[in-house]
Amino acid sequence: MFATATHAEPIRIATYKAALTRKGPGLLLSDILKGRDAQIQTVIDVIVAANVDVLVLTDFDYDAQSVALREFANALAEHGAAYPFHFSRSPNTGMPTGLDFNKNGHLGEPQDAQGFGWFQGQGGVAVLSRLPFGDGFRDFSDILWADFPQADLPILHDQPYYSPTILRTLRLASTVLWQLPLQLSDQRQIDLLIFYATTPVFDGPEDRNGKRNAHQMRFWVHFLNGKYGPFSSEFALIGDANLDPNDGAGHNYVMRQILDHPMVNDPKQTSDGGGTATQTDANANHETPNAQDTAQWSNPNGPGNLRVDYVLPSTRLKVVGSGVFWPSDDRPLNGIDQETVVAASSHRLVWVDVE
Repeated sequence: MFATATHAEPIRIATYKAALTRKGPGLLLSDILKGRDAQIQTVIDVIVAANVDVLVLTDFDYDAQSVALREFANALAEHGAAYPFHFSRSPNTGMPTGLDFNKNGHLGEPQDAQGFGWFQGQGGVAVLSRLPFGDGFRDFSDILWADFPQADLPILHDQPYYSPTILRTLRLASTVLWQLPLQLSDQRQIDLLIFYATTPVFDGPEDRNGKRNAHQMRFWVHFLNGKYGPFSSEFALIGDANLDPNDGAGHNYVMRQILDHPMVNDPKQTSDGGGTATQTDANANHETPNAQDTAQWSNPNGPGNLRVDYVLPSTRLKVVGSGVFWPSDDRPLNGIDQETVVAASSHRLVWVDVE
């Protein structure tokens, strides 16, 4: 929206699980440079049309020099969406541990990393911005799960699922937990509180993924309650929670705790596309309104359409607009039709305008 900001100008903040990830290091960069990847082009089209000021990209492959991020930003600029400020750090995904986290007798598998990944940095988090980042970045991604307050660790057959050795290594975050300041003006900055939580499925009766997902999101309840030190009262809690407040797998009550927190303003972003999207059998009993869904899984045996991506401003920020970038079948959105957003990702870009 704007290249610069003063106190009164609205800022559009968004998150998008763009699924810009590959199964090998350097492959995403190669696809970006070739300029012929259809999925990358649809992602670019969506981002350009959404016209946001600050964009948190989840599921974006990390490399040590952030070359893929820089080249992706260049591709966006070539299409009229310039983001001069970039941020990324090495995530926990693919970080080797030397331990058998999934307890199948084999080492070095994607499930044995701190967060699922075929290589270190796969499916990380990146931030693109038209505004500069401020001072005071903090990274909580190295907190051990066992050290988390009131940790409800996995149990199987009345015994701890993880050994003491694993618990001395296993981190709470499967990807990232970041506090990233954003400079709105010389006198004002807000905090981006960024997450990308693990999926709460693909486990067993021990519920290791469900519990880890719940604790990753509960981290922010503790954070907002002052457990982890100072933060700006003007903030946006932003990312992919892989958790709907009512429907699908996972400990849904945790998401409701966040949405109901007295410091959080839930804009309840909606879209025409979500409201009219084809619903699978799982959707028949969903409580979350269809229009608030941010992801679409059309497999008849899947979870259906869910609200799992969030941009939640603090109550100190004034919300002047919000939405989910999901056009309906018969009405394109800023020149983008529903076929394009479906081809780009199973998730939709979620945004909020704040002052």
